[in-house]
Amino acid sequence: MTISVTNSFRTRDKLNVGAQAFDIQRLEILETQGVGTIAKLPFSLRILLENLLRCEDGRFVRADDIKALATWAPGAKDKEIAFMPARVLLQDFTGVPAIVDLAAMREAVNKIGGNPKRINPLFPVELVIDHSVQVDNFGTSNSFALNAELEFQRNVERYAFLRWGQTSFQNFKAVPPGTGICHQVNLEYLARVVCAVPSGNRVEAYPDSLVGTDSHTTMVNALGVFGWGVGGIEAEAAMLGQPSSMLIPEVVGFKLRGRLSDGATATDLVLTVTEMLRKKGVVGKFVEFYGSGLSSLSVPDRATIANMAPEYGATMGFFPVDAETLAYLHFTARSHEQIALVEAYCKEQALFRTDSTPDPLFSDTLELDLSTVEPTVAGPKRPQDRVPLTKAKASFTKVVEGLPAKQARVKNNGDSFDLSSGAVVIAAITSCTNTSNPSLMLGAGLLAKKAVERGLQVKPWVKTSLAPGSKVVTDYLAASGLNIYLDKLKFNLVGYGCTTCIGNSGPLPEAIGAAIKENSLVAVAVLSGNRNFEGRIHPLVRANYLASPPLVVAYALAGRMDVDLTTEPLGNGSDGKPVYLRDIWPTPQEVEATVRSAVTSEQYRKEYSAVYEGDAMWKSMPVPQGDLYQWDAKSTYIKLPPYFENMSKVAAPLADLQGARVLAVLGDSITTDHISPAGSIATESPAGKYLIANGVKPHDFNSYGARRGNHEVMMRGTFANIRLKNQLAPGTEGGWTNYQPVGEQMTIYDAAVKYREAGVPLVVIAGKEYGSGSSRDWAAKGPRLLGIRAAMAESFERIHRSNLVGMGILPCQFMNGETLQSLGLTGKETYSIEGVSTLTPRKTLTVRAKSDDGKEKQFSVLARVDTPEEILYYQNGGILQYVLRQMI
Repeated sequence: MTISVTNSFRTRDKLNVGAQAFDIQRLEILETQGVGTIAKLPFSLRILLENLLRCEDGRFVRADDIKALATWAPGAKDKEIAFMPARVLLQDFTGVPAIVDLAAMREAVNKIGGNPKRINPLFPVELVIDHSVQVDNFGTSNSFALNAELEFQRNVERYAFLRWGQTSFQNFKAVPPGTGICHQVNLEYLARVVCAVPSGNRVEAYPDSLVGTDSHTTMVNALGVFGWGVGGIEAEAAMLGQPSSMLIPEVVGFKLRGRLSDGATATDLVLTVTEMLRKKGVVGKFVEFYGSGLSSLSVPDRATIANMAPEYGATMGFFPVDAETLAYLHFTARSHEQIALVEAYCKEQALFRTDSTPDPLFSDTLELDLSTVEPTVAGPKRPQDRVPLTKAKASFTKVVEGLPAKQARVKNNGDSFDLSSGAVVIAAITSCTNTSNPSLMLGAGLLAKKAVERGLQVKPWVKTSLAPGSKVVTDYLAASGLNIYLDKLKFNLVGYGCTTCIGNSGPLPEAIGAAIKENSLVAVAVLSGNRNFEGRIHPLVRANYLASPPLVVAYALAGRMDVDLTTEPLGNGSDGKPVYLRDIWPTPQEVEATVRSAVTSEQYRKEYSAVYEGDAMWKSMPVPQGDLYQWDAKSTYIKLPPYFENMSKVAAPLADLQGARVLAVLGDSITTDHISPAGSIATESPAGKYLIANGVKPHDFNSYGARRGNHEVMMRGTFANIRLKNQLAPGTEGGWTNYQPVGEQMTIYDAAVKYREAGVPLVVIAGKEYGSGSSRDWAAKGPRLLGIRAAMAESFERIHRSNLVGMGILPCQFMNGETLQSLGLTGKETYSIEGVSTLTPRKTLTVRAKSDDGKEKQFSVLARVDTPEEILYYQNGGILQYVLRQMI
């Protein structure tokens, strides 16, 4: 990244670290010029300020932007600024379509006679293949090898495409499958904290920053790295040098004091924090943690909290650099030179926190005494629904209240047992949220050891799995000897990657699945992840609870959710006596001693020394060659998308939306899981029928996530979540609607095709928090390809609103207090949106809704196109079209 070409405030200076000299933008020079007081700014805004100083160019970043941020104070008026990240992080589900789009842009440039080699990431882009492994095999010593082989067989087309991208595009690296989860690999290896980048005959030093195509990119905020999750669309624009436009955010300070009490874990803490911040309301805001309590939290503990920023709704959950940060960098085998640079730079730039650091000014604050945190789970369907462990049984009882108490006799693998609602059928130690934390993982191992020694066993109906986020985890479990006990409880290694948390939990044993389905049982999953939305974990599991790794093991032993682990036994030991959770829960001293003896820097050094090499399957794979990708018309994984077909060199003028029909009327908290294709592909679904028609057998369907590089599959799976409730098709669940004006019930995809053939634009209408959850680009791409041109909702989640604009869909927010129902509308009307032709940021638009009997209602909505840059994206039909036209 080049140094500021304008430098209005003359902040360029030198920093010497040992024998090396670095160019920096010295923040304190602003103060000497009377521009702001750096010590009063939140640490996160100090990093953003440095970014503006370094990127000032008179176009995207101007002197008045810098002054506005340097003089920021709580309550400051809105000000648009541009942020340019230092790098981009991808995972393969979202990364494959991003690289597909870059390949499609090369095709578009080539067709108009340009040089396709101009399409390259301008900054470092690192992709970690981590979302493709599924838990097909579990509970045996060869589960990992079998799952890895299946993963490769299913995804070889995608992997060959990524390897082509790695050789064809500059500044792009791919971490092979079987390595870990992108956020944990980022935390343990990729994160620089402070970047040192050659620029001509100089070396620039500046804070590490990134955007990532997964909402949990925020995990790296634990290291003082500035960044968050964006849609693939925004990430692609960033790769091509397009800054992210944003309003200077509100920053909510979260003060921590004290330390966690015995028995409480970092998972319990993050579920408490998530509940508090959801109640506070921090959507679209930065959350910055401060206070003396930070010194009692390790970086892995902080990472657990930072990881779940999307769950509490914040853009970031930021922790400043301090002594714990430096200790973690030492521990994870970063170079001495890098650590010296981090320490010197952060101290020089007022970016280093100590317990005596004065509290910055914040837009708002809240506070937590860490000693009050108690053992906790969250569920049954939202991460913010925290339930103290003491009340977990009562909480679940309410879920099944009024339902018939059915019981099914099941025979499976030689075992015979009764299955009823409340049975825990999935217990998964999974997800970067907790598997990056040695204390939590070794705590689970210690609990397993004590359970085995007392003669306890996991119940035969529980599908167990261990899917850590890096190979270091299995190294230290082996060094401690605790892997043996986890294996004895069938928590064998199933893969390194994001499994159960993303919906890759794999099939349940056939007999168990059949019993759940035939008897309409409310089965339960307990997982150490960050997501538990409806239909996400497994289509047959209706109640999902987030819990710490030790509690996941405990619930696998108990086998049921309707048990009070604080007062009722987990089971009877080999001596016939009841064994309680308190009998086998490891003490903090035991955990700490095990961490000290089993986790070493050498483990990190060894595992990351050849991180890009891959195994024999990866190395032996044939790799396509050439600047242009050779698209295979028969491929059902990778297809040339239609975004740039017939694209003119100049964008057409904006126009009002006329004669639109509503494809879906949805309720509150519609997540990107409801909108975007995710999980397994049903045989009878439009996507399943498409694959069968193209010669794919159902057992080779793979998941929607693995097929994100094929728009034909993805558009057919949009709005097809099995738990989606469309008010236009009452009494149904899944991707159903009514085709207007005849009122014929059909799939959402089939209706969209009929509307498209009739030349009718489409609208979707929803309630509060539309688009919450993961940063899924297909939650915007899919609707666009279905023909949706506007989304009306009571409120939007930050990332999804941005993604809609990035795909040329107009987000319209109802005025305060107004809803479809309060306006007396049904969604069966014909809609027109006026004022779009003269669109400005956050303009009030007029909507006319005409019913089929000729009656018309008029109301206003707020156009949630928030910045002038977003107006340009929308006018061009999307951010990629805008960037491509700029390059042309």
